[in-house]
Amino acid sequence: MAQQNKKTLLGMPKDEFIKQVKRQWVLIVWSLFFFAYGILFCYAPLIGWLMGFQQYKPKDGILHSKWIGLAKFQALFSDATYIRVIRNTLAMGVINLVATTIMAILFAILLNEIKGMRKKKVVQTISYLPHFLSWIIVTGILHDALSGAGIVNELLTKFHLVSQPINFFAHEKYFWPIVAFANVWKETGWNAIIYLAAITAIDPALYEAAAIDGAGRWDKIRYVTIPGIKSTIIILLIMNVGNVLNAGFEIQYLLGNGLVQKVSQTIDIYVLKWGISQMDYSLGTAAGIFKSAVSIVLILICNEVAKRHGEERLF
Repeated sequence: MAQQNKKTLLGMPKDEFIKQVKRQWVLIVWSLFFFAYGILFCYAPLIGWLMGFQQYKPKDGILHSKWIGLAKFQALFSDATYIRVIRNTLAMGVINLVATTIMAILFAILLNEIKGMRKKKVVQTISYLPHFLSWIIVTGILHDALSGAGIVNELLTKFHLVSQPINFFAHEKYFWPIVAFANVWKETGWNAIIYLAAITAIDPALYEAAAIDGAGRWDKIRYVTIPGIKSTIIILLIMNVGNVLNAGFEIQYLLGNGLVQKVSQTIDIYVLKWGISQMDYSLGTAAGIFKSAVSIVLILICNEVAKRHGEERLF
């Protein structure tokens, strides 16, 4: 019993614990700094969620605004516009998730197959440069490329695929594919970095053994590379599923117009319109709470599914 009392909560002897603290005090100080940063800027602002259950008025503040319970949530789900906004956000989120994940994995595998370190570095550098472009620049490029006199319409008419230029931003059926293409073009190179790192961690002896067994390049990819990065794919997929309702704001806001409004508005745009422009902060907060709650539920579900199938998981 006396020996147990000398142990800390971490299970090590008290003297050893003090020794470790003295040796790693710099890391502990920095850890406390980042912990305080997270509390201050990530968790403390969550007190603002109280507005979703109030008839919030800035002059009264959070503490003195009238409590209305779930009235704002009832108003949201009785609004046909918000239901449509959820559909748009979920659809674009799923399309972006599938497209960016598949393209990032394929690109990482193909990049790994490039022989010559110099060539590989050049290709990788060029591929992830679009990640650093703002959405203002990306949407400007899209507008120029897809305009009536843009390069896309010029190619379509030159090869007689269409008889006259297409106004891509006037038809609802083109909007979601355009958003998905923009996300793939902008983020594929950046997203492929972690998959490429996982591929380089695969034991080269596995490729040598596969070659001895007569495996070609495609067989090595199928039986060595893809299984080797399977755990990374699952972990990132679980994390990205939690962001499926973060389908975007800038690109939809900048490319959207009255002609495609029914398919372009997302939850974030809805929050901007009703929470800020109309000064109904309670309604905007309720919409944000719903998005966060759905994200948490999706992560828990995906994590549990991975656990039941014996795959890697977050917790």
